Amino acid sequence: MKKKIGVALSLCAAVCIIGGAAAALLHYYKVTTVYVEGNVHYSNEEIMDMVMSGRLGDNSLFLALKYKNRGVDDIPFVQTMDVDILSPDTIRITVYEKAMAGYIEYLGKYMYFDKDGTIVEASDQKTAGIPQVTGLSYGYVVMNEKLPIDNPEIFADILDITQLLNKYDIQADKIQFDKSLHKTLYFGEARVSLGSNENIGEKIMKLKGILPELDGKKGMLRMDNYSEEVQNVTFELDE
Repeated sequence: MKKKIGVALSLCAAVCIIGGAAAALLHYYKVTTVYVEGNVHYSNEEIMDMVMSGRLGDNSLFLALKYKNRGVDDIPFVQTMDVDILSPDTIRITVYEKAMAGYIEYLGKYMYFDKDGTIVEASDQKTAGIPQVTGLSYGYVVMNEKLPIDNPEIFADILDITQLLNKYDIQADKIQFDKSLHKTLYFGEARVSLGSNENIGEKIMKLKGILPELDGKKGMLRMDNYSEEVQNVTFELDE
């Protein structure tokens, strides 16, 4: 009998020790400071709410293990998120958002597509820094499939433009294509006619310096024939 009591007491002591160690571990790795980087579509607070929800959502060890090499399927615009432990009570959440080249409006939704023209997200919200693309001809839109257009080479043009705009820190509201694939950028009520893809790098670089002068104006800036040799541009005010 005494032996059984002794074993029970030993087990109870072991459980208490393990429980105490677990409690101490949870307390030691309780998150009090969070850094968030890489997010554009969501605020820091929204990302923190997504990552740190549920049981053990404030434990740095648990979060680092949970998000290690893990894709994110249930959060629009986000491909993956990593959690790194900077110290027991401090973590860094790194957000890797899906690469978007532009969006179209379809059936009341903003349909975002990647560099290959594949629809990757449908949203009720516009995302800053991603331009609307108009002038494309398609009969239907299906998630995770390419836009069914007759001239798929246009996606390479869109990628070139968006990369150049990002390079020079320019945010266009819209990229419009005509039947000849000539393009026009929209900045509020000001429009910029870029024409063909010829000398597109020089055109966008020049545009960077001109844009402040277009603020508040309504009309068309003609850059169709701009090149290093032909550097004249004209602005036509709307009547």
